[in-house]
Amino acid sequence: MFVLNLKTFKMISNLGLDTSKTKEINLKLNDLLASFQTYYQNLRGIHWNIKGRRFFELHMKFEELYTDATIKIDEIAERILTLGGQPLHTFEDYLNTSKVVVGKNVTNDEKSVQLIITSLSSLLQLERTILRLSGDAQDEGTNSLMSDFIAEQEKTVWMMQSWLNE
Repeated sequence: MFVLNLKTFKMISNLGLDTSKTKEINLKLNDLLASFQTYYQNLRGIHWNIKGRRFFELHMKFEELYTDATIKIDEIAERILTLGGQPLHTFEDYLNTSKVVVGKNVTNDEKSVQLIITSLSSLLQLERTILRLSGDAQDEGTNSLMSDFIAEQEKTVWMMQSWLNE
């Protein structure tokens, strides 16, 4: 159900949000969803294919990260639905929309960690854009979700960067 605010000529959703603003947020959330799916596949690939003396350490870490990514993917899709949108759900859509580079045949420990840093940097840029849009729309649900993602991913980038600089 939508309500038309005649004073400002805005359509307001049942959540009390301007539908034109949530439409824009949903577009960006779908960009994030597609990018997270690529990040997830990158993590699966490096988890399966990592080689070398740090195999055990990194194999476990990559599994931890892809398990976390699956939770975030679900949260993003559910947020899109909550805002009245439809989440992307095909590999074709993901490949056409993702802002994260595809990591193919990465087996080296340092290249794997660098791929994670690069991927998270792309995700952080998208999340900050969504954070700004959701703030402007007074969309606290999306705002909170992005804030949580950003704080956690910044820490992961710091840890991965520290690992590279050992």
